Amino acid sequence: MKRTDNAKAYRERLLGDRVSSLAETDPEYIERFENFAFDEVVNQGDLDERTRMMAILAALLGCQGIDAFEGMMEGALNLGVTPVEIKEIVYQGTAYLGFGKVLPFLHKVNDVLKKRGIALPLEGQATTTMEDRLEKGEQTQVDIFGESMRGFATSGPQESRHINRWLSDNCFGDYYTRSGLDHRQREMITFCFLAAQGGCEPQLTSHAAGNMMVGNDKDFLIQVLSQCLPYIGYPRSLNALRCINEAAGQLEGQKAAQ
Repeated sequence: MKRTDNAKAYRERLLGDRVSSLAETDPEYIERFENFAFDEVVNQGDLDERTRMMAILAALLGCQGIDAFEGMMEGALNLGVTPVEIKEIVYQGTAYLGFGKVLPFLHKVNDVLKKRGIALPLEGQATTTMEDRLEKGEQTQVDIFGESMRGFATSGPQESRHINRWLSDNCFGDYYTRSGLDHRQREMITFCFLAAQGGCEPQLTSHAAGNMMVGNDKDFLIQVLSQCLPYIGYPRSLNALRCINEAAGQLEGQKAAQ
């Protein structure tokens, strides 16, 4: 195989001596993929390794790449992503992908952690109760998206108002309020879930703006998207890039109007 020196070195740091069966069955394919993903892509920009790996894991959840997720989870652990952080990525995926898509990944995470001798369950990260999750969830929405989210849980037509409440108490109150990841990391992985899932461009644009509002600026999001591209492909990456640009334009327009 004619892998570049950079690709070989990165693969060794990421996966150690783990050998891909594709090196035997599809050598030309894996040569080009690894030269691209493990050299050209990882050397684009200056995103730190832990952030790169968390973004890739979230993207693989979003596109349902469970086989690739297993290998990259091993790599993420090798590069310093913690078991708690990986669990939190998977848990939060439930709000954006649904339990049906997340469950196989949760089982996979548990299998890998057990093989590494990590005791389960991990330390709990919940910071809300059933009594205060609505209040704290809505406050989290306000913290990320601004005061316009105040009262969101009781807004909208009566027949669908319960869905707004669920967004506040379940999506944000049950998941975003957990420790283990901060708001910037949680908005970043949400962006990756939506970009990789596809068909969620309105929500992707909103969360691109949410990312920018908590400090994940346009350049950061483009770097995150660039690292996910080998795993989700060009069409969804280009759609996500358009959403980033739209969100940036909207925020600039809002600032100009103030």
